[in-house]
Amino acid sequence: MALINRRARHEYHIIETYEAGMMLLGPEVKSIRTGQANLAEAHCLIRNERMLLIGCHISPYKPAARNNPVEPARTRELLLHKREVLKLIGKLKEKGLTIVPLKVYFNERGYAKVQIGLARGKKMHDKRQDSKDRDVKRDLQRKYKM
Repeated sequence: MALINRRARHEYHIIETYEAGMMLLGPEVKSIRTGQANLAEAHCLIRNERMLLIGCHISPYKPAARNNPVEPARTRELLLHKREVLKLIGKLKEKGLTIVPLKVYFNERGYAKVQIGLARGKKMHDKRQDSKDRDVKRDLQRKYKM
């Protein structure tokens, strides 16, 4: 089960995507498996050549909450190769680029991964055009489905 950040695709043009691991605690992994995470307000920063995920809310896992209390919105480190981080640092120096988390999922080996995207913010007219295109596509699908 993947948790998708729909707001990111609406607000940004995604230029490149990367897959990063997450440093999580045990109860956080179980919460993500049950779908109790929220990426809507999350964003990524690079500090001291380390990628950080800020604002990702992972609700406490109820059976483990008493013994292992974990702050739901704590800053989590993302695991990328150093050359990828350095490449992103170089690209972030361009005006208007940022890094946004796109989705959280588990890979085939069972590890929690985050798909992050190098993105540029959309203007209001770009958002309007996207919604028009979506409406036209939906109308065509309805027309040919009958």
